[in-house]
Amino acid sequence: MREIVLDTETTGFEPGEGDRIVEIGAVELWNHVATGKTYHQYINPERSMPQAAFEVHGLGDDFLRDKPVFADIAQAFVDFIGEAKLVIHNAAFDMKFLNAELGWVKRPTLPMDQAIDTLMIARKKFPGSPASLDALCRRFGIDNSSRTLHGALLDSEILAEVYLELIGGKQPDFGLSTSSQSAKDAASGEDWRPSQRPTPLPSRLTAEEEAAHKAFVEKLGDAALWAR
Repeated sequence: MREIVLDTETTGFEPGEGDRIVEIGAVELWNHVATGKTYHQYINPERSMPQAAFEVHGLGDDFLRDKPVFADIAQAFVDFIGEAKLVIHNAAFDMKFLNAELGWVKRPTLPMDQAIDTLMIARKKFPGSPASLDALCRRFGIDNSSRTLHGALLDSEILAEVYLELIGGKQPDFGLSTSSQSAKDAASGEDWRPSQRPTPLPSRLTAEEEAAHKAFVEKLGDAALWAR
């Protein structure tokens, strides 16, 4: 199963008010294991960067001026994510921006059911507890010391670790398959035992080894375990 852990940085909160995406970062997972394949792109928003947004991610007008516009990177982005599930923290926010950008360049939008929202998973699993990415890193002991500013690729890499913890640790599939088999056995009411081999395996002891073992056991007397 292919999943893409994804994050964006933007100029603000509302694409309907002219805000745009300025960075996309994504990490590929295959069966809940990071493959090392990533997508990372800075984007020229074709507008000035508000100071409040700059203080969050540090991406200013001078840095973004020579970066490609979204129309120029849309195909590469769509090709990377394909039909994989998108693992996003607060998915409604990022999906809103991604679909706005795709719509502006006359491309099909992404269905909301393609997204897995880790914020919702965390709130359901730990009701009443803080569910920000930083809070979840503290809960799971994940090092996020390099996260002095928000960055789409770094946040995606951190979120990938958080996501795996939220769904049951580094090998969730292993645990789920074991539970599934146990549940199946319990439901069937069978007390499973291995069947006997139709043909016993030949002994690998030599005649000399068997004679030596017999002599050793005889020395132990009648009270020896082997004599019972």
